[in-house]
Amino acid sequence: MYTMSKIITLNDLLEKIRLFHKQGKKIVFTNGCFDIMHAGHVRYLAAAKAKGEILVIGLNSDKSVNTIKGGGNRPIICEDQRAEVLASLWCVDYITVFNEPDPLKLIQAIKPDVLVKGADWSENKIIGADFVKNNGGRIVRVPLVPDISTSLIIQKILTVYS
Repeated sequence: MYTMSKIITLNDLLEKIRLFHKQGKKIVFTNGCFDIMHAGHVRYLAAAKAKGEILVIGLNSDKSVNTIKGGGNRPIICEDQRAEVLASLWCVDYITVFNEPDPLKLIQAIKPDVLVKGADWSENKIIGADFVKNNGGRIVRVPLVPDISTSLIIQKILTVYS
């Protein structure tokens, strides 16, 4: 399946990135959990793709999500399924799953030209921002879609079914 070829290991991704950089293509990187995909995610990723030629997503593994969300019941959707849904989007070129609680090592390995995060992140809190800027890249903060988030969807489900 074509979408599955978008989900690759970091080593395979780095080989592709080297080739893209030689071709002068601009690499855009973003990361996240992307648990329970919604329109806000789709608009965010389309906006990220518009900042360059190749959009790479660092997807938090199940273990990573569980760590950053404080344990409990997250993620709702397992990493393989989250990756498959992301891979089906036209704007996503590659997805690599990472286990760490933050993407700094991934960002340092990929060396993106553009690092994209949501506007809810202040630039000084964006992990890897200094590294990207020090290597000639730029940081882009994408506006959020109001009233759409995974947490709000979960709250609504709990309210409806409680």
